[in-house]
Amino acid sequence: MNRRERLMATIRGEPVDRPAVCFYEINGLEPVDDPDPFNVFNDPSWRPVVELARERTDRIVMAWVPLRNEPSDPLEELTTRTVHDDEQGSRHETLTIKAGRRVLTQRTRRDPDMNTVWTTEHLLKDGDDLDAYLDLPVRPVGGEPDVNGVLDLERRLGDTGIVMIDSGDPLCLAAGLFDMGFFTVVALTEPRRFHRLIERFAPGYHYRTEQVAKALPGHLWRICGPEYATEPYLPPRLFHEYVVPYDRPMVAAIQRHGGVARIHCHGRIRNVLDSIAATGALGLDPIEPPPQGDVSLAYVREKYGRQFVLFGNIEASELENLPTPEFRRRVAQAVREGTTGAGRGFVLMPTACPAGRRISERTLRNYEAMVAAVGA
Repeated sequence: MNRRERLMATIRGEPVDRPAVCFYEINGLEPVDDPDPFNVFNDPSWRPVVELARERTDRIVMAWVPLRNEPSDPLEELTTRTVHDDEQGSRHETLTIKAGRRVLTQRTRRDPDMNTVWTTEHLLKDGDDLDAYLDLPVRPVGGEPDVNGVLDLERRLGDTGIVMIDSGDPLCLAAGLFDMGFFTVVALTEPRRFHRLIERFAPGYHYRTEQVAKALPGHLWRICGPEYATEPYLPPRLFHEYVVPYDRPMVAAIQRHGGVARIHCHGRIRNVLDSIAATGALGLDPIEPPPQGDVSLAYVREKYGRQFVLFGNIEASELENLPTPEFRRRVAQAVREGTTGAGRGFVLMPTACPAGRRISERTLRNYEAMVAAVGA
C-alpha cells in the first residue's frame, strides 16, 4: 500500500499492511528555508525531523478552509487591532471591541523561539464584559468554501498522505474568550448564560461545516474544543451538555458527505467517552496516557475501538524527554494496545509536537524510533 491508501483504509476501518505513523503537526511541508524570525523550523536542528516526516511517515496535513463572499461582520466597525514588536523581538497584538459603554480588550504575545501564541489578557474578564459581548450584533452566516488550498496540498502530497480539514467547535470559541478560572465559574454556575454564548457561535460552525463537507467530500476532519469541558475543569454532565448538542450536527454533516470526523480531546477523557461517542464521530485523538490522561489506550480500544479510529497515544513529553531505549518500549506498548483485538483502526502519533526552535538529538532519535516501530 502507498501512504495515502494506508491512511484512507485506516479511517474507513479496512485492513492495512501495517499501522500508520504520523508526527501530528509535523508533516514534511514545514518551511525550513523561510528566514522569517518567527519561523522556528528554519533552525538546522529541525531539518532532519522534517525530512523524516516527508520521506517515511503517513502524512496527515491539517488545513483550514476559508469562506469567500461572506456577509459583512458588524463587529468589524467596532473592532481595532494593533501590532508591535518589542526590543526582545516578541510580537504583541492588541484587539479591542467597543461594546456599548465598555471597551473589551484582548492581548497576545508571540516569541521568536516558540511556535505558539500566548494570550496575556483575555477578552472577557467579568460578568459585565460577558453581558456586553452578548448584546453585540451577530455576524450572519453565508459564503462559499475556497477549496483551492486543499486541492493544492493534495497535489503536493500525491500518494504520500492526506489532507485533514481542521475546525474548532462552538465551545472552543466560547471558552477561549475567558481565562480558565472565569470560564469554569461561568460554565459551572451559569449554564443558561453560557449556552447563550455557545449558541451565538453554533450557526456559523454548522453552516461552515455543511458547506465545506459538501465541497470537499470524503475527507478526514479534526474537531477541537471538547477538552475545555473535561475533568477537572467541568463535570461529565456539563461536557455532555456543552459538547454533544453542538458537535453532533458538525459530525453528521461531515459524515453525510462521506468524510470522517475525529474529535480532538486532551486530558482526562475516561468519564466522557460515552459523550464523545454520542457525537457520532468515527475518530478520536490523542488519547493521552496517565498521568496527563486517565485512561489506557487498551481500555479505549476494547470499549470503543469498534466506533473510533484511534490516534495516539505517545505523550509529547515522552517524545522529548525519555531516553531512546525506554521510548522504544513505550512506543511498542502503544502499537500493541492500539492494534490488539477487534477495532476500527489505529494511527501511532504523538499528542503534540515540540514548540521550540531547537530539536534535541534525543527527540530526533525518538522520532526515528516511532517510524521504525511500525516498519515504515
